[in-house]
Amino acid sequence: VLEDRIPFLMASVKDLQHFVPSTKDLKHSSMKQQVVNEMSSASGLSCDVDPTLINALRQQKSERRENEYEVACLLMVFVAVAIPKLARQDSSVYKAALEGNVNNCHCLALAVNQLAGALFSIHGPGDVHDRLQEFLALASSSLLRLGQENDKEAVKNRESVYILLDKIVTESPFLTMDLLESCFPYALLRNAYHSVYKASAADV
Repeated sequence: VLEDRIPFLMASVKDLQHFVPSTKDLKHSSMKQQVVNEMSSASGLSCDVDPTLINALRQQKSERRENEYEVACLLMVFVAVAIPKLARQDSSVYKAALEGNVNNCHCLALAVNQLAGALFSIHGPGDVHDRLQEFLALASSSLLRLGQENDKEAVKNRESVYILLDKIVTESPFLTMDLLESCFPYALLRNAYHSVYKASAADV
């Protein structure tokens, strides 16, 4: 409706959204991006980082605000290291017909990207890309260790969790497939998709 009624104004908002002036100071660039995101969201446009989530997190008061950046970093480390644990759960199996996991762990892809974007936009110097690259490297390393696991229970849904890592990257506005291939073999992803789709076809 807005594009029909005020096309020139909407075009200006879209231009601002895609061409936010950047500066050497990451924190100032991040603040500019947040202002543009709020304006874009109010106009009904999708944003890389949800301004509503940012505002909700800002309202959470902490006694030690100087440690919030470190806590955010540790949270991402915890998630990256914990992802392989999903391979133990029967409900983590990926269903091709649903394009998701039975226990909905595929929703982690969106959650990780949105939460990281919001946390590091608020508490950090605007280094969302760098922190998510570290997360990807750590998560990839943790998942590659599943290949050395001898306990069959620990790896029974390994392929489904590999696909989760792929979803995290494909749904991220901050990560690229080139980055994923630099720290996680593409052959493992290809074989994982082949395995789960073959299993889904057998269930039909």
